[in-house]
Amino acid sequence: MGDCPPGMAYAGRMRKIILIGMALAAAALPAAQQKPPAFDVTEKSIAELQTALAAGQVTSRRLVDAFLERIKAYDAAGPAINAMIALNPRAGETADALDRERAAGRVRGPLHGIPIVVKDNYDTTDMPTTGSSLGLAGFVPAADAFLVKKLRQAGAVILGKTNMHELAAGITSISSLGGQTRNPYDPARNAGGSSGGTAAAVAASFAVFGMGSDTCGSIRIPAAHNNLFGLRGTAGLSSRSGIIPLSHTQDIGGPLARTVTDLAIALDATIGPDPDDPATLAGDGRRPAGFREALRADALKGARIGILTAWFSGEGTDADMSAAARAALDEMRKAGAVTEDVAIPDLEPLTGASSLISYEFKFDLMDYLARAPGAPVKSLADILDRGLYHAALEQTFRRRNAVESRDSAAYRRALEARDALARAVIVLVTARRLDAIAYPVMRRRPAILGEPQAGSTCQLSAQSGLPAISMPAGFTPDGLPAAIELLGLPWTDARLVALAYAFEQAAPKRRAPLSTPPLVDGRPPAPVTFTLRPEGRLVVPPAPASNAKAAVSIEFDRTTGRLLYRVSVSGIAPADMLFAGIHRGETGKNGPVLYRLLAPGAVSAEGTIALTPRDRADLAEGRLYLQIYTRSRPSGALRAQIQ
Repeated sequence: MGDCPPGMAYAGRMRKIILIGMALAAAALPAAQQKPPAFDVTEKSIAELQTALAAGQVTSRRLVDAFLERIKAYDAAGPAINAMIALNPRAGETADALDRERAAGRVRGPLHGIPIVVKDNYDTTDMPTTGSSLGLAGFVPAADAFLVKKLRQAGAVILGKTNMHELAAGITSISSLGGQTRNPYDPARNAGGSSGGTAAAVAASFAVFGMGSDTCGSIRIPAAHNNLFGLRGTAGLSSRSGIIPLSHTQDIGGPLARTVTDLAIALDATIGPDPDDPATLAGDGRRPAGFREALRADALKGARIGILTAWFSGEGTDADMSAAARAALDEMRKAGAVTEDVAIPDLEPLTGASSLISYEFKFDLMDYLARAPGAPVKSLADILDRGLYHAALEQTFRRRNAVESRDSAAYRRALEARDALARAVIVLVTARRLDAIAYPVMRRRPAILGEPQAGSTCQLSAQSGLPAISMPAGFTPDGLPAAIELLGLPWTDARLVALAYAFEQAAPKRRAPLSTPPLVDGRPPAPVTFTLRPEGRLVVPPAPASNAKAAVSIEFDRTTGRLLYRVSVSGIAPADMLFAGIHRGETGKNGPVLYRLLAPGAVSAEGTIALTPRDRADLAEGRLYLQIYTRSRPSGALRAQIQ
């Protein structure tokens, strides 16, 4: 580590004295009083955790334990997010060592003692690296990936590995070894991919940030689905060595984070030249000196942004995502940005012809496995022949395995289309003097589990090699995250991050998922139980007096979104009973029916309702009410707000 400056050495000695004093004081207390107070890590930033660590409010070991408690509560249990595929058995030991360093006055930097997660395609020597494929189950590499080494050197604690779309070959994060990752904003939907496990883990506060990889949207799509920031850097910004490849031309690693500052800190710790990755050497002299240094709250003032109108839609299933992106652009204009509509010549033909994944994957994977002593398979053909893959990947794997040659006329045409796409964008951006081009990251909502995910715009950045950042743009009316992407010229990565920071400061969009709330004494909060007694005087419009009475007991589990109800009505003959249901509305104001509780002729019932993200938010804000209708009072006999 080298010698400490005198001031740091003094601070270290004082820190030791304080710690010893605290330990002696604790030893004098009864055992029941020695348990440290709970430290809530939910949504905490790197800066907030470093402040707490420096003040002695928490240790890195306690942070590790706190995040592991959240993983235990919400990954396999509760909403069953299923973001993690492996936990690091040495995480606590590493945290203890970093705590000792801190106590001795040595702090490596902003990541010292900070728990993070990495995608399961990053080589790690203390955990298996499998690409979430059964074909690589149990495989432990001999060396860490270059980015993993840099993170460990910076003092980060790797809590575990995250599930991903098997071998990065898709965008819904399903795999033979890890299963299906769920979206913490709606566990009935996918978390994006292929870095879906990383994104879900960060969104659910299983770690402070996480590392993913992007070949065609695999950082930006899960960032969009999980209300996060994610940068796909300029080709060569960061190393690919030690990451299981999908396409060596299009692959790049990078972080996903809840805030731009955290993203910048993670980038500063991981970018840089790697002798084992020649692409990174092209960045010498062009790579940003520091992403944190580039953060400016006024960066949008005077910024010129082109709106790629071809990828905005105002109708059908695309409308809400486009509307959120357009609203974000309105807020950028309020912050000083200047926008104009733009079109990229031959956009659809060029993006459709310039993907290299199908041509490179089979051979890149074979090369990686050949360099991996002890790998249980040698090729994609091995995985297929032995049935070591998820059924959802079969068609993709067989199609890509059918490619016969590393070099072909079709491959060369795709490379030419890639160059043409990059030129078209660069010419447009330069001619219009733009800082960035903007468009929705996803034009469709996160798909229901088991359904295909459509609406990606990942090709433009991935297939041109140009940098792009995904930023939260808000939420759809039904409570699902939406995002906007900014794409720039080569090596303008820091400028893009600065624009994202200015947008975040002007119009923050981050909102924690309701399915993974703060723990209470290390456990998920208990279900909320309450009783409603609907009254006729609350009916709108007013109804005649009635002897009818109702009792409704409700138990709501915030982690699963399930609402259990029991309803019984007296004073109403079954023949007079029409309907009882839950509506959306305001106090004294009617709104639409959401769920039926009693059918015609029924005066009692019980059941379970899985609330949507919007309904859960409305429940929390008191915007749901129960209303009972009878034949004699078809406008409503009894009503009660659900709070």
